[in-house]
Amino acid sequence: MTASDITCTLNGVPCSTQADARTLLSDWLRHERGLTGTHVGCEHGVCGACTVLVDGRAVRSCLMLAVQVDGSEVETVESLGTTEELGTLQEAFRDSHGLQCGFCTPGILMSLTAAEREGVSVADAAGEVLGGHVCRCTGYQNIRAAIEAHWGALSRGGNS
Repeated sequence: MTASDITCTLNGVPCSTQADARTLLSDWLRHERGLTGTHVGCEHGVCGACTVLVDGRAVRSCLMLAVQVDGSEVETVESLGTTEELGTLQEAFRDSHGLQCGFCTPGILMSLTAAEREGVSVADAAGEVLGGHVCRCTGYQNIRAAIEAHWGALSRGGNS
């Protein structure tokens, strides 16, 4: 296989490496970069578990090749916070019990992060954005509550 150079910014840190031309972005993130928060579910771009941000846009990493992020800024769920200090959106999910098994959660968090930055309304975030994700555990009620709590905190001047 032919390896290609990749230079990008990964979670705020410059990254220069190589990847085989056929390596999926999801596999590169998980297996080459150790960022296992990016989950792979359906491998068809339907479930949303593999969602990451590339240049600020939410994308399905199972549908992109790693070499496609050359020159880009890539953000994974690991960029949102740490186990010691969660980001505010992660805190809203925790506080609202917006996750059960947690498999779908990283992708949902990344799509919501992109939506928040784009100024999407809470209704659109809870409807259209969430509609692009499959969660088999929660029934979405607590996820919607977390979204509403987070967007409500933003409108009251809370930090994102």
